[in-house]
Amino acid sequence: MISCDAKATVKIGEFSRGGESRVPVRALDHDYLPDGKVTPVGLLLPDRDELSIAVCTSKVTSDCIVDIIDHWWVENKNRFSEIDTPVFLQDNGPENSGRRTQFLHRMVDFVEQHQINVSLAYYPPYHSKYNPVERCWGVLENHWNGALLDTVEAVVGYAQSMTWKQEHPVVRLVTQVYESGVRLSKQAMKAVECKLSRLPQLASWFIDIQYEARAE
Repeated sequence: MISCDAKATVKIGEFSRGGESRVPVRALDHDYLPDGKVTPVGLLLPDRDELSIAVCTSKVTSDCIVDIIDHWWVENKNRFSEIDTPVFLQDNGPENSGRRTQFLHRMVDFVEQHQINVSLAYYPPYHSKYNPVERCWGVLENHWNGALLDTVEAVVGYAQSMTWKQEHPVVRLVTQVYESGVRLSKQAMKAVECKLSRLPQLASWFIDIQYEARAE
């Protein structure tokens, strides 16, 4: 199982975070326009307590999420050669929901490219706190506490130096710019839907995508 989730967007700037710091910190007393924004996206293996974080400078879209998953799988698939169906635990967010056409389209492509099966398991509304990776964000907030996150490098640095179950996460910076609002047409989505197997009565909440080898 792979638990996936994006943390709340972090404003970059000399903003007071209301926490405590070991050294004196001078912060802005008004919420001025930020110098930028970043969004950490986490992938956690609950059974192994292994955490990976992608710090994204762009909006976290369907394409962004699947690219993060794809990058992680390419880096780690040799460790899981015996696994034929990774299960992704997710919140039913707007960019990766069980009805988000671009996300499902990209996940079908992911299955075909890597020749594996995938199961998408979603938490219902107001139950995201049960997604294991959610607990990691509280640890990260406590770690940077009252520090100034005035640069992207500062956010990346704190993410790298935090510990989850006595281990540092694998952290990388993602600077690719993603276009928001990408959707498939109804006709294109029909072809994608044919490759999805939705659990009866939980159609939006549990989806299997089976790899089908193409005939020579």
